[in-house]
Amino acid sequence: MPWSTPFDDPIPLRGGSRLATLQQAADYVMALPENVQHEAHWQLAVENLINAAETGGGWLMFARIAMIRALNADG
Repeated sequence: MPWSTPFDDPIPLRGGSRLATLQQAADYVMALPENVQHEAHWQLAVENLINAAETGGGWLMFARIAMIRALNADG
């Protein structure tokens, strides 16, 4: 599925913005400091984003959940 695929429900961020697509989520992770990107919860989120983009199906839901978990782990 394309990186422009939207999540069923956008992922809310602190400050009121949100991540609506796989691409926005990937861009968010890539904008994090490199040492943060290498933390296990962000690596899992990236793996799920890639699986969703390459495979589709239920991976979109897993990618959304992994992003939310990673965001909460940094909280």
